[in-house]
Amino acid sequence: MKKYILSFDQGTTSSRAILFDKKFNIVGIEQQETTQYFPKPGWVEQDANEIYRNQIATARQLINKCGISFSDVAAIGITNQRETTVVWNRNTGKPIYNAIIWQDKRTEDLCSKIKKKDFGKYINAVTGLVVDSYFSATKLKWILDNVPNAREMARRGDLLFGTIDTWLIWRLTSGKCHVTDCSNASRTMMFNIKTQEWDENILDEFDIPLSMLPNVVDSSCEIGITDKLVFDAEIPICGIAGDQQAALFGQACYEEGSVKNTYGTGCFLLMNTGSKEVRSECGLVTTIAWRIGGKVSYALEGSVFVAGAALKWLRDKMGLIKTAAETESIAMSVSDTNGVYFVPAFAGLGAPYWNMNVRGSISGITGGVTYKHIVRAALEAMAYQTKDVLDAMEKDSGIKITALNVDGGASVNNFLMQFQSDILQIDVQRPKIVESTSLGAAYLAALAIGWCTMKDLASTRELEHTFSPTMKLKDAKDKYSGWCKAVADLERNCEK
Repeated sequence: MKKYILSFDQGTTSSRAILFDKKFNIVGIEQQETTQYFPKPGWVEQDANEIYRNQIATARQLINKCGISFSDVAAIGITNQRETTVVWNRNTGKPIYNAIIWQDKRTEDLCSKIKKKDFGKYINAVTGLVVDSYFSATKLKWILDNVPNAREMARRGDLLFGTIDTWLIWRLTSGKCHVTDCSNASRTMMFNIKTQEWDENILDEFDIPLSMLPNVVDSSCEIGITDKLVFDAEIPICGIAGDQQAALFGQACYEEGSVKNTYGTGCFLLMNTGSKEVRSECGLVTTIAWRIGGKVSYALEGSVFVAGAALKWLRDKMGLIKTAAETESIAMSVSDTNGVYFVPAFAGLGAPYWNMNVRGSISGITGGVTYKHIVRAALEAMAYQTKDVLDAMEKDSGIKITALNVDGGASVNNFLMQFQSDILQIDVQRPKIVESTSLGAAYLAALAIGWCTMKDLASTRELEHTFSPTMKLKDAKDKYSGWCKAVADLERNCEK
């Protein structure tokens, strides 16, 4: 009997392999970091071949360490950094340029020009996304425009495009499967989320041949079989989802109105809106959560650019802390921030502001402020930014949020989770398994091979801790008002 599900979690900074048993307990984890390249200011690239090599290496190390063989694995689920763009030659299998990472800003000027035209409104109408360099379309156009002979090769049908899931699957199946799922397709800025098809008007505008794009499949189904030469076993690939959608699935947010927040480098909040394609008037994007059995579930999404990255800055650039873990005790050692607000807009502000021009600020500094107050203010900023997005979600959806499901590295910080509950005045629920992204990929694969139903998954989810509000409502409102003033002052000063 095959006993395990193998999850590939290919993230921005590392590739991980996680093995789950039939009860979705974690049997083992392996991880390798991925090199990032910064050829020019604002440019971020990775070697797509290194990504693949690292992902395969982590899987082999994991299987060896667990003392099993690949023939014991029932299925593979894949979750990935979204929007990252790879273009390769279908004949040689070689990328024609480095993978352009979602963080890359090289196409900002092009996006600004598109926003000024009516076509920007068209893109928003059919894709649910705002025109931004964050998404894949303009990255792909840049490669075709700037790599020698790329357009000629593309028109001949020699080039393929994919996000990281597509690239991994193409390699794992030795070129037999050129596919993506709806969740990843919906992040490319080329996919019509109503018709579930690549949008020919957008492809024509960017001069992108349809032949380059992968087939779009359900998030849970038998997608392909790994080549025996890869793992010495033929393993079905049965689940795909972009990392944030996978986390939503792993948190069992299957009901309309359920919300999760992943606290990582940034914060990524998604609300399941069910079969409703809710359009945002408050700075969020509409995206596909997943498609299972041909049925689409939509989501509202808000992205906070800087969360855990602010702690990394305090550690690496300012020398105020040695580890992120110690911020919990530091924050608890003072009663408040002594009036300090830290707006970590290192690369502008994301949802719901979408102001790329502002930069970070620390305000309210007086002679009594110590490094402890600044550290606490950095943690509180994550909670305030989360409230910004959740308030927008409530306005757009008309749904009252009653609880927030959390995961990601900073979700283990008890001070932050309690403060988050206080500021939101709702319960914050932390699951026993905070590896929600990998778990979501495993769930999707398990569904496809008949191990469970979505009802089973929802009923077996266990919470490690629930944080309930202890702060008075007036105090919570006063603190959040101070945050809103700090952001408003920052944006006003930027306009001067």
